[in-house]
Amino acid sequence: MKQYSGIKAKYPDAILLFRVGDFYETFGEDAVIASQVLGIVLTKRKNGAAAFVELAGFPHHSLEAYLPKLVRAGYRVAICDQLEDPKKTKTIVKRGVTELVTPGLALNDNVLDHDSNNYLASLHFSGSNIGIAFLDISTGEFLVSEGNEQHVQKLLEAFRPKEVLQIKNLKDSQLTKSSNWNVFEMDNWVYESEFAQEKLTDHFGTLSLKGFGIEDFKQSIIAAGAVLKYLEDTHHRELKHIQSIARIESDDFVWMDAFTIRNLELLQSLNPNGKSLLSVLDHCHSPMGTRLLKKWILMPLKNVEAINQRLSAVHFFCNWEELSELSMLIKQIGDLERIIAKVAVKRVNPKELLHLQSSLEVIAQINDLLSKHHRQEVHMLSQRLNECLEMRNKIDLTVHPEAPALLSKGNYIQDGFNAELDELRAIAFKGKDHLIKLQEEESQKTGIPSLKIGYNNVFGYYLEVRNTHKDKVPEEWIRKQTLTQAERYITPELKEYESKILGAQEKITDLESRLYQQLLEELVVYVGEVQASAKRIAKIDCILAFAKIALKNNYTRPQISDSLLIDLQENRHAVIEQNLPLGEKYVPNDIYLDNDGHQILMITGPNMSGKSAILRQCALSVLMAQIGCFVPAKNARIGIVDKIFTRVGASDNISSGESTFMVEMNETASILNNLSNRSLILLDEIGRGTSTYDGISIAWAISEFLHDNKDFRPKTLFATHYHELNEMAARFDRIHNFNVSVKEHKNKIIFLRKLSPGGSHHSFGIEVARMAGVPNSVIYRAKEVLKSLEESRGNGERMDIADTMQLSFFQLDDPVLENIKEELLKTDINTLTPVEALFKLDQIKKMVGG
Repeated sequence: MKQYSGIKAKYPDAILLFRVGDFYETFGEDAVIASQVLGIVLTKRKNGAAAFVELAGFPHHSLEAYLPKLVRAGYRVAICDQLEDPKKTKTIVKRGVTELVTPGLALNDNVLDHDSNNYLASLHFSGSNIGIAFLDISTGEFLVSEGNEQHVQKLLEAFRPKEVLQIKNLKDSQLTKSSNWNVFEMDNWVYESEFAQEKLTDHFGTLSLKGFGIEDFKQSIIAAGAVLKYLEDTHHRELKHIQSIARIESDDFVWMDAFTIRNLELLQSLNPNGKSLLSVLDHCHSPMGTRLLKKWILMPLKNVEAINQRLSAVHFFCNWEELSELSMLIKQIGDLERIIAKVAVKRVNPKELLHLQSSLEVIAQINDLLSKHHRQEVHMLSQRLNECLEMRNKIDLTVHPEAPALLSKGNYIQDGFNAELDELRAIAFKGKDHLIKLQEEESQKTGIPSLKIGYNNVFGYYLEVRNTHKDKVPEEWIRKQTLTQAERYITPELKEYESKILGAQEKITDLESRLYQQLLEELVVYVGEVQASAKRIAKIDCILAFAKIALKNNYTRPQISDSLLIDLQENRHAVIEQNLPLGEKYVPNDIYLDNDGHQILMITGPNMSGKSAILRQCALSVLMAQIGCFVPAKNARIGIVDKIFTRVGASDNISSGESTFMVEMNETASILNNLSNRSLILLDEIGRGTSTYDGISIAWAISEFLHDNKDFRPKTLFATHYHELNEMAARFDRIHNFNVSVKEHKNKIIFLRKLSPGGSHHSFGIEVARMAGVPNSVIYRAKEVLKSLEESRGNGERMDIADTMQLSFFQLDDPVLENIKEELLKTDINTLTPVEALFKLDQIKKMVGG
């Protein structure tokens, strides 16, 4: 326990798995956590004269099963192994931490999600400028960027790191406090510029960081240096697969905040049984392809040329006869990125090496297939595909074709590769044949026909001679045991061969291990080439997926330009159309937006008519186009969009004390404070979380702000139940009314799902309630109340707004306020519509100088 306490003191923030014989044990608070997370028995044992100490443990060979559960639960785990053979020491066995596994630093297949990257992030704050670094140790990808808090928040949402590093005692960081990241704090001295610069240049073996294009990213360099220090602290020293570091330019990708990523259901549906855009587009055949596709979805391009390169490649594959053949080849490729990373860190097993070899052979076949075509699109995809012939040959010559996954099972080095190993195997596995031969030779020499060779645990192999023939025993034989009917002897030759047999297996284990490690050292030089090929295969896989989904779902190639318009003809919702009942077709709609005449479309219509779907399908089509995918439309002309915003649906954040309406206003504020001229904005039911008049006022003011903004004209789709907003089209040049039409038939409504010019004045909410199964008595009463309210409206009656005003306002003597009072009293404000009231307030606003 003294030894345990000394080691635990070095890793107070980690659960210490302490190797004791055949078990990994945990003690104290670690044991309590382990028992709860792993579902293992918690016991107590007397610790000398001290109090009882809790214990919980599991067999050492079950580490692969239990470790992932602890890491997935967000815990850091220090693995403390026995550093010497217990048989060779008479004192306490030396122990030490051989690996520290954290949520952001995982290489274990059972911890990793094959379809997702496992990023560790690091943050460094310098005023309003924040540096951020991302590392996926399982693939070697190392990225940096820096910018304001919104830019970094966007990257955190896109990369979704499993763990975030930051400086100790950071008080003003809302980036990590407001989210559920696993945060680890590091000492202040780690976040020093000179230290970080030295760490990075030492790792990459360079004099500076100019070659990586990050020399001016000062805060990012510090964040990246902290990552390398963390790797060192967690005993990750084999890092040859981290061969470069690249920067993420914020201007290269479409900006989407966390609200938009969630509301558009890009990676996961808000409905437990629903589909996301990813689930529709992911026809990839490799884990690398799916991981890359997720990045593309969250980081659409803004460069017209780069987008068109992808679209041209998709177009080529859509018309390529060998499409199916290429798909079949990619299916045979394993997770090259992670296998080659395991080679670099020397944690790859023999079976994975064989998979690596076969994958490289498939790459050779892909090269042959693509080389038949000389089109630029194909050349761009295949130019860095390296089949690594020398690497394949080394694996082929060294690794046994039926090698096991576990090194402990042995027999993973190829027969004929090493003469010494072949001899040892002959001794260990063919020793019985040799002993039979030796027995026959000695029997012939001595003339003892009944001579036989045996073995026991006391003195090993022996020659047994019946008493009737003991006079024939040679003088050099040594008698070891006398039996009733026989004598047992040993000979120098027999003992020499016994030594060979008994030591052969241990020598085989050691020699195989040395030969395997030697192979890995030789393979490390090919890591960069394999990584480049893996990235290229991932890109080909994504492009193939786009081609297959385009052919399957009748998508069309969009025309991408630097214009400021979005023109979608017969546009469909990529996700919803996949969930329709058999035989039902999605109703397409035309959507036209530009900055000059059709900036804002005010869309009204009944509940369930499809307003929200029309908003989302527009944004999804734009996003799909800018990741290089064909879109669900008959024709599509899309000018580059640089930001996509959504304010959709209703939700609250009770844990942070935020109501539904506060969440709505937070999202709206984020939109209004981050506009650009190329923004696409989706607003769905703004203002519904408060009173009717408050809501209408806010919705009107937001629309007016977007229309009259002096700097930007963001294209906007605004779905609303506030029919009063239809009046805006008559007063604002670039606002147009549209409605999602319905048909009434025998007191029922039929949703036509068609977007038509003009506003709607009916929500059919009661009819939707009936369709949902609300009791008939409630429906009947609701219709009575609605009829009464509509009749009251027809008689000019209004809610008594005046009663809610402060009487003291009318009693003030200030000359300006007196004028305002006179102006108000000219009109019976209870007869004003909300829109007329807004204009009256605008008139008053001018009276007081704005």
